[in-house]
Amino acid sequence: MKIFLQPALVLALALSVTACAHTPVGRDVTDPSAPRALETEGPVTVEWDDPAGFTEIRTSFNKYEARRGNWVEELAEHLRDGIQARIGEGERVHVRITDIDRAGDFEMRHGPQMDHVRIMRDIHWPRMSLEFEHLDAAGNRVDGGSRELSDPSYLSSQLHLPRSDELRYEKAMIDRWLQREFGPVR
Repeated sequence: MKIFLQPALVLALALSVTACAHTPVGRDVTDPSAPRALETEGPVTVEWDDPAGFTEIRTSFNKYEARRGNWVEELAEHLRDGIQARIGEGERVHVRITDIDRAGDFEMRHGPQMDHVRIMRDIHWPRMSLEFEHLDAAGNRVDGGSRELSDPSYLSSQLHLPRSDELRYEKAMIDRWLQREFGPVR
């Protein structure tokens, strides 16, 4: 009996370790209690739809890793800070992020030891969909509407962000859009 019990315990331990390895550690962007907007700090407000519906998570080969972290809020903060640096006194902007697909993807074909590594290829470029409204100091609409941001050449783009920033490709894409939409930093 002991001979059969020991392998069963080893198998149970191995299965529990495997299950823990695929559980998101830390923050989960799809957690219903996670924020869906940045706290209002100034003239720019940013909110986002439920990340569970974002392309990044819906189409990922490793949904557990795709949900892990605080990347939605980090991108929203980058967007807010970039807009605030470009608008004039009294102007206001409201942004709603409707979809995000981050650069790269998890590829299962590399085996279970690599399924948590984001592989960057030219077919997995960053994309973001958003809606915004830009109001002048008098409350008149300056611009707005829906925008589809993307950077198909992200692997060959010159980046001003550090390599240690896991969201550098997405932030660079946002920065290029901000420059086109709102102009230079004031």
